[in-house]
Amino acid sequence: MRRPAVHHSQVVGIVAGEPSGDLLGAHLMRALLAQRPGLRFVGIGGPKMEAAGAEVLFPMEKLAVRGYVEVIKHYWEIVGIRRKLRDHFLTHPPALFIGVDAPDFNLGLELDLRRSGIPTVQYVAPAVWAWRRERIQTVKHAASLLLTLFPFEARIFEKEGVPVRYVGHPLADMLEELPPVEAVREELRIATHIPVVAMLPGSRVSELENMAELFVRAAVKLNEAIPGIRVLVPFASRTTRELFETALAKVAPEELNLTMMIGHSLEAMAASDAVLVASGTATLEAALLKRPMVITYKVSRLSYWVLRRRAYQPFLGLPNILAGEQIVPELIQDAATPESLSEALLVLLRDEDVREKLDARYEAMRRALRQNTAEKAAQAVLPLLTRARA
Repeated sequence: MRRPAVHHSQVVGIVAGEPSGDLLGAHLMRALLAQRPGLRFVGIGGPKMEAAGAEVLFPMEKLAVRGYVEVIKHYWEIVGIRRKLRDHFLTHPPALFIGVDAPDFNLGLELDLRRSGIPTVQYVAPAVWAWRRERIQTVKHAASLLLTLFPFEARIFEKEGVPVRYVGHPLADMLEELPPVEAVREELRIATHIPVVAMLPGSRVSELENMAELFVRAAVKLNEAIPGIRVLVPFASRTTRELFETALAKVAPEELNLTMMIGHSLEAMAASDAVLVASGTATLEAALLKRPMVITYKVSRLSYWVLRRRAYQPFLGLPNILAGEQIVPELIQDAATPESLSEALLVLLRDEDVREKLDARYEAMRRALRQNTAEKAAQAVLPLLTRARA
């Protein structure tokens, strides 16, 4: 194996492709810096990684595309970014490269870098338990080490001979102490007696393009059943907020008691009685906050057809996957209508027995995922940095 002639042992390449990866990357960066204060981080990340000290070469939003059809539209731009980043790292070899989630982007980059002698870490396993099981072999060749957030993932990859460590999920550490609903509502100036629903229609532009109007119409239906219900809608960016505002103006310009927020998704969910959430990391956040939820998702028909043909298990939301059964409703694609979503939310708002059973299941998840993740991940990564320095 050819090894680069020069190793800059204080530089770590790092790439995150969406807000959840930005959070994970920032936590890991800070844990590594606590052990190695001289480290520099260079690559792709969002505001949290930049605040932790990352030098961002390309905007993270360029990678935040989901769905086969949506990816195809941006394919050449994404490929160009990966090529430029690969060339940068081959010309200026880091001591280590860490790919945070974004497997479609990161695994190909890791493969090229590892072949040239640069140790690589894939932080967050690709969802081989859901679809594309062939990626296990890709990970085996691309990553010197795989860090998984969930225990069942580590077992899958370990059986295939992939060097893997289960490190837990940092959100479980962050949310060890749940904020009192009353305190969060006071901060947001919401009376405790008012019913509140948080709606999270996704962090990507493509998700808002597919689901903004659906979420607005579901809010209208809820308001018809419970007049004056408060709806909180946090967004990852101003662009996604603008897409939602367009749908809101089209469907219900004056009917809703609705508050839009940039960021503050955890606060919105913590203040709520129930959550409507697009499948993804936010479903886990809602579970760790012990909030009843309805999970939904819609993509283009072609993307859905491809994804369903390649799926290996019946659930899309992380709470159901972790539980091994459907403990919260999933209303996906054609099953996702304003009527079905609002009806499912009304059940959660009105049925105390359902909420109590969910609370017990959520607590078991919290205990399993609370592992002091950032520190555990840093300790797993440090030996690769030590060998690179040697």
